[in-house]
Amino acid sequence: MGKKVLIVGGVAGGASTAARLRRVDEEAEIIIFEKGEHISFANCGLPYHIGEVIKERDKLLVQTPKAMEARFNIDVRVMNEVLSIDKEKKEVKVKDWAKGEVYTESYDALVLSPGADPIKPPLAGIDNKNIFTLRNIPDTDQIKEFVDNNKPEHAVVVGAGYIGVEMAENLYHRGVEVSVVELAPQVLGPIDEDMAAIVHNHMRSKGINLYLSDGVKAFREENNKTIVELESGVEIEADLVVMSIGVKPSTKLAKDAGLELGETGAIKVNEYLQTSDESIYAIGDAIEVVDFVTKEPAHIPLAGPANKQGRIVANNLSGKKEKFIGTQGTAIAKVFDLTVAATGNNEKQLKKAGIDYQVSYTNSKNHAGYYPGAIPMTIKIIFTPDEGKLLGAQIVGYEGVDKRIDILATTIRFEKTVFDLQELELAYAPPFGSAKDPVNMAGFVAGNILNGIVDIIHWHELEDLSKDTIVLDVREEVEVQLGKIDDSINIPLNSLRNRLDELDKGKEIIVYCAVGLRGYIGARILMQHGFKKVKNLSGGYKLYKEIMNDKKKVVNDCNTPDCDKLNTASNPEEGQLVGKQLADKQGGKRIKLDACGLQCPGPIMQVANKMKELDEGDILEVIATDPGFTADIGAWCKSTGNKLLDTGQGGHNFSATIQKGQGRTVIATENTKNKKTMVVFSGELDRAIASFIIANGAAAMGSEVTLFFTFWGLNILRKKENIKVEKSMMDKMFGKMMPQGSEKLPLSNMNMFGMGPKMIRKVMKDKGVDSLEALIGQAKLNGVRLVACQMSMDVMGIKKEELIDGVEIGGVASFLSDAEESNMSLFI
Repeated sequence: MGKKVLIVGGVAGGASTAARLRRVDEEAEIIIFEKGEHISFANCGLPYHIGEVIKERDKLLVQTPKAMEARFNIDVRVMNEVLSIDKEKKEVKVKDWAKGEVYTESYDALVLSPGADPIKPPLAGIDNKNIFTLRNIPDTDQIKEFVDNNKPEHAVVVGAGYIGVEMAENLYHRGVEVSVVELAPQVLGPIDEDMAAIVHNHMRSKGINLYLSDGVKAFREENNKTIVELESGVEIEADLVVMSIGVKPSTKLAKDAGLELGETGAIKVNEYLQTSDESIYAIGDAIEVVDFVTKEPAHIPLAGPANKQGRIVANNLSGKKEKFIGTQGTAIAKVFDLTVAATGNNEKQLKKAGIDYQVSYTNSKNHAGYYPGAIPMTIKIIFTPDEGKLLGAQIVGYEGVDKRIDILATTIRFEKTVFDLQELELAYAPPFGSAKDPVNMAGFVAGNILNGIVDIIHWHELEDLSKDTIVLDVREEVEVQLGKIDDSINIPLNSLRNRLDELDKGKEIIVYCAVGLRGYIGARILMQHGFKKVKNLSGGYKLYKEIMNDKKKVVNDCNTPDCDKLNTASNPEEGQLVGKQLADKQGGKRIKLDACGLQCPGPIMQVANKMKELDEGDILEVIATDPGFTADIGAWCKSTGNKLLDTGQGGHNFSATIQKGQGRTVIATENTKNKKTMVVFSGELDRAIASFIIANGAAAMGSEVTLFFTFWGLNILRKKENIKVEKSMMDKMFGKMMPQGSEKLPLSNMNMFGMGPKMIRKVMKDKGVDSLEALIGQAKLNGVRLVACQMSMDVMGIKKEELIDGVEIGGVASFLSDAEESNMSLFI
């Protein structure tokens, strides 16, 4: 009989140890103890099953106990928990939860792979019934069952690491409005704040509410909902809360056995993955590893390293001595349409370790720009300032990110430099890459910096510039309309040589363009014409604008933090449809423009040039692959007086419909029109009365008044008699549950099972105040526009025939058009 090996825990580390050990040692007796019922499952796929991207639960089960026993001749004991270890006797005490028995098992070698446990801080109310953590299959089942059965409208995800961000996306795909709370100032800790800004802007554009630099103070339950109290004083109401603030190594078994723990609190192991007892090995999320870059102790819980550690331990158990030399933290995540990846150390880690470094940014397309579907990615690399040894890399983009991060991870693993990146010969064909791959380009740019060919400045250093510094924008004039750095002057690159006399050679000059390439060329021109103090803005205006937008919480060029949330609540799909319908009614011809494969400012320049050929009122339909196009075209339209009718996205294509002219070229003008607008959201009697009293008062004073009824407010406009219209069963049920007409409305307070409305109506009658029905009639006579929201009618199952006479049907654009011309807007 061979060596007897006990393995505590399955999943990535334990299961891979057992499988590898059997492949190299047919005689070994192998027993796996797993306290749960699943020996091996796909941890990283759990959020996607909740989001129903992975529809079949069984696909999460990588290996079943029966299959593993049959293939590898391994004794797999699920629902068996190892309670303690006796190092001297070399045996463990085990609880069989199925049988309710406790027994002991001896070993020649013991492998600990207990994993990590979700961090659950001792906060008030944290055990409320709708607060969950996600770590295993049972957790997944509970969350998915809750979502399936309860149809939550609002969810809060606490923690914005990989799992937290993935949970936010998948809950969003289930139709849930999601808020993410993160104590740190950014999501996804492995990347730096500048790269995280791109992710923040993208998440906000999807309607995710971000509460950064804010922690949870407590939870409380109110009316079957959880109120999440933040340290800032903000309170968020949620139907569902998912705690995802990280994990801590599961070390109780090791600690109770007297095994040494490391500086990070995880199990300490040597290079052969042995604990302080040479007969006991430890792997996976429970152990302390060596940071491959800094060579310092670290806790980096990732599936990839855990699998490799399992293989190494199996080799060592079979006599093939092998070392584990460290973890560099290579990771990748899908964040809605974005792909976010990192490897090695970030700036935060390097500063903490006291390691000097230099940074460069490049913006390259995933494949040849002339081939359809080319789309850019932002690459940040961090390297030593002397030899250029690569220390870390981060990429945010769409397609092709995984390929490039793996190349950069390999470069770090073999301790190569940015100059080695220049020498890499990578596969090229137009659909797959470029002759100068994005990785090559990152190496070229970093090499230029190290060789002194160009000096650079980073976005955060712009604040410290002296007043005498010249900030030179070498983009084309049309690009300046998209925004610019304050106090910068514009000399397009192709005009620079002829306009050198406009610049002072004695002053420092900061050159910038969209992404850095033309800025570099401009800097080289100046340097070779006797300008001594010249720097190029690394990452260009594109990165600078992403960071500034993030700081201001700007979404789609709207300077109001809640602007995107408001648009989402008002159904942006309907807004886009209205825009198309309005465009169809307008005169003029329609022209199509394909700007795919062009990187900023290419699409905008194409639009500007095409617009010169069009007549007033003509419509231009543009399609592009630049992710920033839809935001940029909005800013361009505002600056040029053209009208943006619609934007959209399909796959990796971004579209916009623009009408020449018809727009406004100023941000704000003095409003001299005497108009009032009100959104009537509430379907409660007292608020309805207030709405019509204000409306009638304004109308009496000569104002043009529009009341826009949405959601519950539609009940005010319903006829009291039943109208025969064709409806689905769901629409009929909705109609039965809602008050039918103004006479059935409840009070917002003191409703008292329907007594409150009757009492308030009597009081109004006794005091000579017109009833709601009389107020509605007066409003019609006074010319007040009553507009019912079409989208809300569709949601509520209300048909036009069921509304009182005189009501118009409209959408968001209809209301906003009136609101923009009003000098007062109310939300009731």
